[in-house]
Amino acid sequence: MNFLYDKNSHFNLANLFTFANITFGLIAIYFITHHNFFFAALFAWLGGAFDIFDGKIARKYNLSTEFGVQLDSFADSLSFVLVPIMFIYFAIFDKGGVFSDIVCGVVLIYYFISGIRRLIVFNLKTDAGDVSKYFEGVPTPLGAILLWIYYLLWYFGILSNGYIILTLIVITGYLLNSKVKIPHP
Repeated sequence: MNFLYDKNSHFNLANLFTFANITFGLIAIYFITHHNFFFAALFAWLGGAFDIFDGKIARKYNLSTEFGVQLDSFADSLSFVLVPIMFIYFAIFDKGGVFSDIVCGVVLIYYFISGIRRLIVFNLKTDAGDVSKYFEGVPTPLGAILLWIYYLLWYFGILSNGYIILTLIVITGYLLNSKVKIPHP
């Protein structure tokens, strides 16, 4: 069990939490594609919880490595970029015609590329274990939370126009790579 606290192990405790995040993200995708949105949301949020703890564990037990940073960004791209846009598409837009599918597809691809770009730029600017006081641009977990809020606004009938939701997704995608400063917890 020494591998759990071995910084050089790809399966140390912090990375196991990241692998759990990836696993929950994949399970969420399974439920999304089967239109079981309750369990999809449940597993997406469980993945997010594991994302919170992987970094805390890595810092507490001195397990931060370049591998862990890259693994965490891969997990974030799945749980906080791909899962939310798939959720939005299957829950809201999977009923539309050709025009709305094309518009929706372009917007969701834009958001995905924005999220991936944000994660790559973050990795290029950050050393393993380095925690800044501020994020530059909206972090992908916050972007995912905003997309969940848009879904809830649609679900409860507060925001029923799909084009407004798509516009909000474009704005959020833009904010991922903006210069806005967000305090790091």
